[in-house]
Amino acid sequence: MTGFTVNHNHAFPFDFDKFDRHFVGFDRMFDRLTKFNDQFGVAKLPNYPPYNIKKTGENTYGIEMAVAGFGKSDIELILDDGKLTVNGKLSVDAEDMVIYQGISNREFTRQFSLADTIEVKNADLINGMLKVWLENIIPEHKKPKKIEIGEGEKPRSKKKLLTEEENP
Repeated sequence: MTGFTVNHNHAFPFDFDKFDRHFVGFDRMFDRLTKFNDQFGVAKLPNYPPYNIKKTGENTYGIEMAVAGFGKSDIELILDDGKLTVNGKLSVDAEDMVIYQGISNREFTRQFSLADTIEVKNADLINGMLKVWLENIIPEHKKPKKIEIGEGEKPRSKKKLLTEEENP
């Protein structure tokens, strides 16, 4: 057992107890998934504004969010501790009298949990679509590498203790 600290009192679509014999060191990720489920749950997920997440290359992604009517000054993006938060708040003109409102102009907050290796490259607002460009930067030490298998015995030093001097 790897000792996952998962709260089993909540209905979560996965049983992490079955995974712990195959996944080593994923405790933090499972804790984040559980925390996300505790915060939002499936029924509490917001559906406004609509968005797409696209894989645009081998290590690149894009988030597209339909934010018609919002300008650059109405949208705030914050990256904090692996969470990308997108806030939208329109400044309403009190002088405008709306007779019929079919276009939503309500405030919104959307959060995306990003892996540790994902970096936000930039964001653009194009034709009512907020586009956030992401890249998965894999450090050299996390890239796949072949591990050579030795012959069994490591060459040993003639020293018996760290304090002894080596005899010729």
